[in-house]
Amino acid sequence: YVHFHLISPQVQQSAESVVLLDIFVSILSLNLSEPAYGADIAKLEYKLVAGDHGLIIRVKGFNHKLPLLLQLIIDHLSDFSFTPGVFEMVKEELRKTYFNMLIKSEMLAKDLCHIILEHGKWPIIDKYQGLMKGISAESLLSFVKAFKSQLFVEGLAQGNLTC
Repeated sequence: YVHFHLISPQVQQSAESVVLLDIFVSILSLNLSEPAYGADIAKLEYKLVAGDHGLIIRVKGFNHKLPLLLQLIIDHLSDFSFTPGVFEMVKEELRKTYFNMLIKSEMLAKDLCHIILEHGKWPIIDKYQGLMKGISAESLLSFVKAFKSQLFVEGLAQGNLTC
């Protein structure tokens, strides 16, 4: 298992920044789905998660092929691009996800607890409103550029690894 947490102060700037991170991670996952298909066949697993402070990359599998999968993810991260159609599709899916979270009382209660207990946590309603304000593809590209320019990386490796 290898986990990397790409932390950037850019994420906690506003609710819109958190929404942009969610869109970024979704598009990055879509971009990786086809090239990483071979890794899935080889029993290597990866997961990209939008965390509270940045992007979390989790990879697991046989240690002799893990660097290739990690390199694929890093390459797609560094050369991030998307089409306007993909951007709009991901934005609409995220809008539905946020809306569905807003109409469930147990999710709102859980969100309220997190807001009270955690510093820098943005409420779902703020994220939904930020998304509905009209986030553009240009704002996503500028967010990704700022995210990558102020990056701090934490890592954890566990298992039978050779350096």
